[in-house]
Amino acid sequence: MAAEYETISGRVETEIEISRSRFLTRLERVDSEDAARAVIADVRAEHPRARHHCSAFVIGPDGRVQRSNDDGEPSGTAGAPMLDALVSAGLSDVVAVVTRYFGGVLLGAGGLTRAYRASVAGAVLDATRVRRGLRHEVQVDASYEVAAQIEAEARRRGYAVGTADYSDTVLQRFAVAEDEISGLQALAAELSAGAATVTPGAAGYVDL
Repeated sequence: MAAEYETISGRVETEIEISRSRFLTRLERVDSEDAARAVIADVRAEHPRARHHCSAFVIGPDGRVQRSNDDGEPSGTAGAPMLDALVSAGLSDVVAVVTRYFGGVLLGAGGLTRAYRASVAGAVLDATRVRRGLRHEVQVDASYEVAAQIEAEARRRGYAVGTADYSDTVLQRFAVAEDEISGLQALAAELSAGAATVTPGAAGYVDL
């Protein structure tokens, strides 16, 4: 499983015109194949008069789920170059949909391939990239005074600070890399004189 990978922060929409054909691209962050297909359906509904809604998506930390669709364009001229643009950019958890409004001029296989790849590559350039990393949730149960000290030092070290529950003590959640768990345990023990309870939990991906 990849320790880190890159996705995008949110939706990007771009448009280019080639030989009077309009290529409208939507690039969107998704977390599953179902979510990617929902975006494709949304674009199709938004542009019902367009003849082609070609798509490609890459899902998962290792980018193992990869799909593309030419949607009526000559085989291999749309979905594949779109997918190549996403993979070449090193992105995952992302879907690209290119809607084409035909302008009356045939572009040929080579022209279509270049146009669809350029459409996605251009949208990628406009996107804000986000790194995601595999982190373990660690819960630290400590007194109010000690919890504040632990949180301050954790932030200084770059640990992700999550939610907290307050009762007689503070149950604070942190997201840390596997090799940082022992450091957080040592920090909590030092600041609380061994009184704090540290409980490592499950791992998952978070935005860094």
